Formats: sequence, structure tokens, C-alpha cells
Amino acid sequence: MEKSIIPVYLMPGMAAKPTIFDRIKLPEDQFKIYWLEWMMPEDNESLENYAKRMILKIEHENPVLLGVSFGGILVQEMSKFMKLRKLIVVSSVKSRHELPKRMKIAKFIKAYKYAPTQLLSNLDVLKKYAFNETISKRIDLYKTYLAVNDKRYLDWAIKEMLLWDQEKSNEDAIYIHGDKDAIFTHSCDGDCIVVKGGTHIMIVTKYKWFNKHLPELITGSK
Repeated sequence: MEKSIIPVYLMPGMAAKPTIFDRIKLPEDQFKIYWLEWMMPEDNESLENYAKRMILKIEHENPVLLGVSFGGILVQEMSKFMKLRKLIVVSSVKSRHELPKRMKIAKFIKAYKYAPTQLLSNLDVLKKYAFNETISKRIDLYKTYLAVNDKRYLDWAIKEMLLWDQEKSNEDAIYIHGDKDAIFTHSCDGDCIVVKGGTHIMIVTKYKWFNKHLPELITGSK
């Protein structure tokens, strides 16, 4: 009997290109990878409605969904409206309670209304004002992986991340987090797979770990 191929959809982090998954390779006799891309939000669109629109891009029944960072928040929302084989959340948070203190403060004072997102709309200009080589290289890295630099999208994404209202983790999800994540520093509480030395961009830097462990996490063979 021919073994069916498992569809695996990958959702990148905020404003990122799906090319962050370039090095994620799964056995082709078991899995087929599909990249999801960020869409422009509609006016005053809720994260829930955005998630429902993103689901329309899923062409298979009972797929695997993996999301990174804000993409991890989005796939958790998507999972509320569709049946999944597996939900995998990487370098993200399990509930609103795990947002860092600085983000909770930003939410309280509604700082998302004043975020300088227009700076990301022209990274070449921003690079001219970089005061050291490290920052200049960091901007080049952002340019490599940044897919959406539209201020409207960025304003929406920051607001929806800060206002995310999920109260508790998804019991059926697999949460994977790096112990060196400097963005979401308290997201390993509870049931979570910890990747030693993993930073917030470990989907890129620790791709060998994911290539090794994702097959068994998806099929439940571990």
C-alpha cells in the first residue's frame, strides 16, 4: 500500500520571507513542504479574520502547520478554525501571559500607535545612519529576509501581536523554544521542547536540529 505524503505548511515570522525555511528539508517520501506568505491586512482587520483568510491558502485536509514567532501566533489562531494533523509553534508564545513585560507595557500605553514602522519601509536609508558595522550587518540580514515592509502591515502586525488575547496554551500543540531567545524570554514555562543554544532565529541557525527532529515530532514516532 502506497504511503500518503503529509503536507507541511510553514509560516514565517512577522514580515519575514518564507525563504527563512530554505534549509528545512524533510524526507520527500513522507512529507511535502509548502511555504505560506504574509498578506496585506484589510482595514481594521482582526487577527481572527486574517487567520480565516490565510486558511484559504491551505490546499490540503488535515495538514501540519508550523509557525515562527508572530507566525506562531497566527497558526495558533488558524488552528481554531480547521482540523490539523499537527500544530508546531517555534520561537513564539503560548498565551498572552507569556509576552515580555516590555510588550505588556507597550500594550497598556498603546505604544503600537506610535511605533516608528516607517523606518522599515526604507532600510537603505536607515543603513546610512548605522553607527557601527554590527548594526549595518544586522540591517543587511533584515533586508535578506524581510518580505513586507509596508507601514500598514507592520502597524497591524505589531498591534495584533500585543493585543493577542489567548489565555492558555493549545494542549494539542508542540511548542519549541530556544534557551537563548532574547525576544520571548519566558516562553519555555510548562510543556515546551527546549533547543540548547537556540536564539529567536533558530529556524535558520539550528536548521539541522529541525531537520532531524521534525519528522518524528510530526509522525509521533518519538
